Amino acid sequence: MNYIYQSNFKMYIEGFLEQKRSLGSPYNRSEDYLRQFDLMCINEFPHEAELTKEIGQRWGIARDTEQKVSFQNRLAPIRELAKYMLRLGINAYIVEPIAIPASVRRTIPHIFTDHELSLFFRAADNIEYNERGKIRHLIVPVIFRLMYCCGLRPNEARLIKKDDLDLESRTIKISNSKGHKDRIVIMSPDISQLVGKYLTATQGRFSENEYLFPNWRVNEHFSHGWLCKMFWLCWNTSGIKIFSGNTPCAYSFRHTFATKRLYAWMKEGKDLDAYLPYLSAYMGHEHFSHTAYYIHLVPEFFPQMGQMDLERFGEIIPEVEA
Repeated sequence: MNYIYQSNFKMYIEGFLEQKRSLGSPYNRSEDYLRQFDLMCINEFPHEAELTKEIGQRWGIARDTEQKVSFQNRLAPIRELAKYMLRLGINAYIVEPIAIPASVRRTIPHIFTDHELSLFFRAADNIEYNERGKIRHLIVPVIFRLMYCCGLRPNEARLIKKDDLDLESRTIKISNSKGHKDRIVIMSPDISQLVGKYLTATQGRFSENEYLFPNWRVNEHFSHGWLCKMFWLCWNTSGIKIFSGNTPCAYSFRHTFATKRLYAWMKEGKDLDAYLPYLSAYMGHEHFSHTAYYIHLVPEFFPQMGQMDLERFGEIIPEVEA
């Protein structure tokens, strides 16, 4: 059943959503936040017809168990709604956060060591054939290498379609990813060759499925849960007994890709002012600071860079919450 907006901002929310969808954005998750915002306004500001600072600041208080990404995602559509109203000539306060509790502060991701990567991919290469899984043993070594070598988000890897691949130009089209943006990712020659061998090995199997990594049970892509299950299957059979830092996950491949790429550039003495925009575009980051954040991780995970003068990069790296 479709939600019916009832607050005094009904007209603006509906107009804002119509505009977003006319531009091809599904905006589904953000619409959930707009519904919550509408309910808050009905319950707490039933007579207020202007998006005031008081309303904005009320929405901008982080919840006790809210993580930083969730907090930012909840804030974003209300900020965009305010900007939409301002474009219409309606007074509106652009929401700013009042307080971000410790639970929202950004945690340090797990960065794989070379030893961990070697053991993990050896386990992935030796994953047992599963009669129910059909081509699971062929999918797992490729999907995780794509995530690591191309810096893909887990959902981007899961949703690659066969038509998104161009092995001749060694490119993958990542469609409608975070921020509803498309981008082109270039594969290295060895990864492109690996994908080509995978396609040859799976030729004629599940050919009616449009996805590169077909779910043989439902004729579509795999779920996030399946990918997590495969990650831990490989990790638990890899022989890695002890690891440093936070608990690894499939997303850790992307973090490792970014951190190691920056480390290599720093070691080579590259001008990060010139190189960071390329990495940001390649990874599909919505904000430049999301890429620059990884500079902070280089001296932490690569002791040989521990004496690096971070002040040299003061103009391009963001502040990091403790």
